[in-house]
Amino acid sequence: MKKLQRTLTLPTAIAISIGGMLSGIFVLPGIAVGITGSSVWLAFLVAALCILPAVLSKSELATAMPKSGGTYVYIERAFGPLFGTISGLGLWLSLLLKSAFSLVGLSAYLYVIVQVDEGLSKIIAIISLGLILILNVFGVKKVGNTQLAIVSISIVSLVLIIIFGVNSFDSEMLDPVFSDGNYGFISAVAFLYISYAGVTKVAAVAGEIKSPEKNLPRAMLISLFLITAVYIFIALVLVGNVDASILSSDIRPIYTLSNILGGEFFGYAAGLVGVITLLSMANSGVLASSRFPFAMARDRMMPGFFGSVNTRFLTPVNSIIITCLIIGLAVAYLDVEKIAKLASAFKVMMFIAVNLAVIVLRETSAQWYNPKYKSPFYPYVQLFGVISGVVLLFYLGAMPIFSVLGVVALGFFIFLAYGNKTNRKGVFSNYGFLSFLFKGSSSEQSSDDVQQSVLPTEDISNKNAEIVVPLLGDETSTEMLVEMASSINDKSKINTINLLEVPNQTFLEAIEIDSPESESKKRRLEQLKKHKNLNITYESITTHDVANSIDNITGQTRCKWLVMEWDGREHSGIFVGNPIGWLLKNVNSNLALFKDNGVRGFSKVLIAIRPGRRNKRFIDVADKICSHFSASLTLLNILSETDNNNKIKKTEKSSSELISETKSKSIVKIIRSNNPVEAISEESASYDLLILGTPEKDNWIRVLFGTGEDRFVKKAACSVLRLTIK
Repeated sequence: MKKLQRTLTLPTAIAISIGGMLSGIFVLPGIAVGITGSSVWLAFLVAALCILPAVLSKSELATAMPKSGGTYVYIERAFGPLFGTISGLGLWLSLLLKSAFSLVGLSAYLYVIVQVDEGLSKIIAIISLGLILILNVFGVKKVGNTQLAIVSISIVSLVLIIIFGVNSFDSEMLDPVFSDGNYGFISAVAFLYISYAGVTKVAAVAGEIKSPEKNLPRAMLISLFLITAVYIFIALVLVGNVDASILSSDIRPIYTLSNILGGEFFGYAAGLVGVITLLSMANSGVLASSRFPFAMARDRMMPGFFGSVNTRFLTPVNSIIITCLIIGLAVAYLDVEKIAKLASAFKVMMFIAVNLAVIVLRETSAQWYNPKYKSPFYPYVQLFGVISGVVLLFYLGAMPIFSVLGVVALGFFIFLAYGNKTNRKGVFSNYGFLSFLFKGSSSEQSSDDVQQSVLPTEDISNKNAEIVVPLLGDETSTEMLVEMASSINDKSKINTINLLEVPNQTFLEAIEIDSPESESKKRRLEQLKKHKNLNITYESITTHDVANSIDNITGQTRCKWLVMEWDGREHSGIFVGNPIGWLLKNVNSNLALFKDNGVRGFSKVLIAIRPGRRNKRFIDVADKICSHFSASLTLLNILSETDNNNKIKKTEKSSSELISETKSKSIVKIIRSNNPVEAISEESASYDLLILGTPEKDNWIRVLFGTGEDRFVKKAACSVLRLTIK
C-alpha cells in the first residue's frame, strides 16, 4: 500500500492553516457589525479565546497520532468507530461546504474586477474548482507552495490596509458599541467562530508534515495568534472608517474599506486580493477535507476506493475527485449563508469532541497515547472549550442544530453499512460512562480481544504466583518495582508481565513481542532473581485493554497482590476512568501502587494511615517491607493544633499497641498541623519510603472525570507506596 510523503514544512503548514481562515475577514465582519455593532473586534477576540482550547487539544492529539485524517482519527480512537464515522462525515462535509462558501463568495469580489453577473460568476467559481482539483491531484507539495504565495500576498495586503486605516480612524463612528446588548454580542461571537475554523485544518494532513511533533503545534498556535491580530485590527479599522449602516449588509467589506481609503484603484487591488484569498481557502479546503474519507476508507469505515493512492502522484485521487464534485454541487445549488452556519455548527461540535477526546485519552491512561506536546492547564482548558462550545452552538440557531442531527443520522447509517463490520473500539469503551454506546457491534469483537490479550504463558506454574507485577513501559526502575513487590512477602512467587498495549485499530499479531526493550527487561530481571534469590517469572504479551488483561491474569492465578508503578494521578471518575480506577473497583486482590522517586536503598520507612482503615493489616505489610530492607519503621500521626493532651495520649497509646508486635525497629511519632499534606511532605524528607492508604476524593472535577493528583504522593520527597487492602 502506497504511503503519503512528508513534504510539508512549517511555513507551508502555517500557510495552510491561515489560508483556511482568511476568507472570514473578507466576508463576515460587515454582517457581524449588523449583529453586535462596533464591538465586532471584541467578538473576534472572544471567538479566538473560545477556539484556543481546541487548538491546544488538537496540537496534543496530533503529536500523538500524526497521520492524515485529523479529528476523525482522534475521535475514532477515543470514542470508537460509530462516533468516528459520524465525526469523519461531519468534518468532511463542513470543510467542503466551507470551501464551497469561499468559491461562491468569489462572485462579490469578482464583480468589482470584471463586472460579471451572478450566473457567470458561479461558472467561473466552478472552473476555479477544476483548477484546484488538478493542482491537488498533481501533488501536495505543489499545493503547499501555491498556498504559501497566496497567503503571503493576502497578509501583506491586509497589513497595508490596517496601516492606512489607522491614520483616518474616527472614534465617533464606534457608537453604538453593543447594538443588541449581550445577546447580540454572543451571537456575533458564535457567527465569527467560523472564521477560525481552519486553524486546526492542517492536522488533517499531519501524515504529510515534516517533524509533526514540533511543526504541528507550532503551526496551529502561530497561525491562530497571527490571524487573531489581523482580524482585530481589520475590524477596528473597518468600524472606524465605514458607517455601520453600510457595513451591516456588506459581504465585501475589504473592498469597501479599501475604496474609501485609497480610491478606485486601491479598491480594485483589494478586489483582486479578495478573489485569490477566497480561492486560497477553497484550495486548502480541498486539501484537508479530501483526507477525511481517505482516512475513513483506510479504516474500512467507507468504500475502499476512497482510500487508494495514485501510484504516480502519491495523492488520494478518488477522494479528491469526489470531494470536488460535492463542492461543485454546493456551489451551483446551495445558499451561502446557510452553508456557512451549517459548517460552523459542525465545527463547534467537533471541537467539543476534540476537547473531550483529550480528557478521555489522558484519564484512561492509554499506554500507546504518548503525545510529544501536552496541552497546558489541563483539564480546565478542555472544560472551558466544551462549555463555551455548547453555549455558542445554541446561539447559532435551530436550523444548524437540526441539520447536525440529520448528518448524525446519516453517519449512523453509513456505520451500519461499513463501520459495523469492524472489530475495533475506542478506549472510552473500556472505562467510560455509558461505554456500551461507544463499542463496535461485531459479535466477535469482545471474545477476540480477550483471547488475544491473555495469551498463554510460557510457564503454566505462573498460575501459582501470589504477586503479579504488570510492566507498562514507563517504570523508573523495573528492578526496584519487582523488589518492592517481593518485599511485601519474601516467600511469594512473582509473575512479572510486560504488557504492550496497542490501539484497538491495530492487530495484536502485528506487534513484535520479543522487542529489544522486552529482552532487556527479561535479562535484568534474571540477574535480579539470581542476585537477590527471588522467585520471579517473566512474560511479554500484547493487548488492546490493559486493565481487562490484568484482571484476567490475576483471576486465573492465586494472586493476592497486584503491584504496579504509579505517577500519583488520581484514579477514576464518574464519566471517565483509567486502568488504576478500574482495577480498584474490579480486581479482587490487594493493590500496591509504587511511586518511584529514585531512592535505591530503604533504611527508614514512614507510614501514615487514617483512622478507621485496616490499620493492623497496613502495619503487617509495612513490617515485612522493613524486614526485607533492614529498615526502621515510624508510625506517623498528625493531629490538629487544637487537639488537647488527652487526645494526644490516647493516640500515642493506640499507635504503640499497633506496632508492639513488629519485628523491625518501630517508633511512634505525633506532630501537630492543620495542613496534613504539607506536614507529610516535610516529614518525608527524612525518610526513604512513605506508605499511605487510599485517599478520598475531594474535588468535583476529580469526581466527574477522575482528573487531578494525589497531593500526598506528589508532594512527598521520598518514594511512596500506596496500599489498598481488601
